[in-house]
Amino acid sequence: MAHPLEMRVLTQGIGEVDLTRIENYEAQGGYAALRKALKQMTPQDVQAEVKKANLRGRGGAGFPAGVKWGFLPDDGRPRYLACNGDESEPGTFNNRMLIEFNPHLLIEGILIAAYAVRASKSFIYLRGEFKKGARVLEDAIEQARAKGYLGDNILGTDFSQEIVVHRGAGAYICGEETGLLSSLEGGRGEPRNKPPFPAVAGLYGMPTVVNNVETLCNVPFIVERGADWFLSIGTENSPGTKLFSVSGMVRRPGNYELPLGITMRELIFDVAGGLLPGRTLKAVQPGGASSPVLLPEHLDLPLDFDTVQKAGSILGTAGVMVFDETVCMVRTALYYADFFSHESCGQCTPCREGTAWTARLLRKIERGQGTMEDVEILKSLDTLMSGTTICLLSDFSKTFLMSVLKHFPEEFEAHIKGRACLAEQPQEVRSA
Repeated sequence: MAHPLEMRVLTQGIGEVDLTRIENYEAQGGYAALRKALKQMTPQDVQAEVKKANLRGRGGAGFPAGVKWGFLPDDGRPRYLACNGDESEPGTFNNRMLIEFNPHLLIEGILIAAYAVRASKSFIYLRGEFKKGARVLEDAIEQARAKGYLGDNILGTDFSQEIVVHRGAGAYICGEETGLLSSLEGGRGEPRNKPPFPAVAGLYGMPTVVNNVETLCNVPFIVERGADWFLSIGTENSPGTKLFSVSGMVRRPGNYELPLGITMRELIFDVAGGLLPGRTLKAVQPGGASSPVLLPEHLDLPLDFDTVQKAGSILGTAGVMVFDETVCMVRTALYYADFFSHESCGQCTPCREGTAWTARLLRKIERGQGTMEDVEILKSLDTLMSGTTICLLSDFSKTFLMSVLKHFPEEFEAHIKGRACLAEQPQEVRSA
């Protein structure tokens, strides 16, 4: 049963009806937006409506999708649309739900976007581990084709489109759009130097738009209901709903679709049921493993792109991880460091070496074998690993670490001087 604060738009019907079946999707209005776009609107009309709606990318960056579409040069070359379904950010699982339980919404969003940017072909780059999602999407695509929503002269118009599902091999770096394109072409999943940006030289060197799953799933509703409806939800600069993936020390972890601008207090204590019995809030990551922590003092912070950034973190993918007093921040930082070290593509020395040495130093500290000099070395990485690489993995790999070094220095000192984890000590010791 939905919480009163939830606003189910993208998730409408999930859990109540099998939306993997096209007849059920059509019964709740599915593909009506595609008909409207193809028969009542020009590609320029669709672009203008999405731009007016200020649909900000839901994959992490929050860049307006309509503006991004407008970057494609009108030079006569073939254009491509790539859907980024390589959801690999720890703590984030909202795209997976949409793919597995509402695939036709994604397909409809891709078709409308492809029409708007005049793409000759579309691709869904899917995380390798999403085996069920791949099967669901392939089946949904065939259902859509049988109904005339895919292929040549869709719905009797001159618009034709094919969608190819491409499964990756489970590499986090392929979530970066140029790494995704390199992999989609059959090469190593390595990010490219920019410029040129994908809008100018993307897939196969052609103009390409890369959008996230959740971003594209919003497009049918904007076309069907209008930009003004979309702008009436959320905040002025962050309109619409957002799927928040809540995990960690809460009573009801899961995906919740909520208007952007909901406060962290409402999300954690109302929607997610609060903390586990007898626990107190320690910190929150609002945007997955790449986001700096927010503190209990930020509980009344509206969760939208700009406000969270002003508070010193990022909304990112809205993978909200909740930590209570039993969580060791040193151990958590080590977990993330191991992840980023493993997922670095190795192209850039600061990232390849920096992520590896971060993990080594944190493992040394976590085991009680570190020194305060090791902490100073870790702090220096904030400069050494920022702005020195092709993509932002190096920059974001240490944002959580820098935030906990700032806010929880006593935990690092306890591991070094006390040879013990402060989070595992009795309450009276932690409070001393």
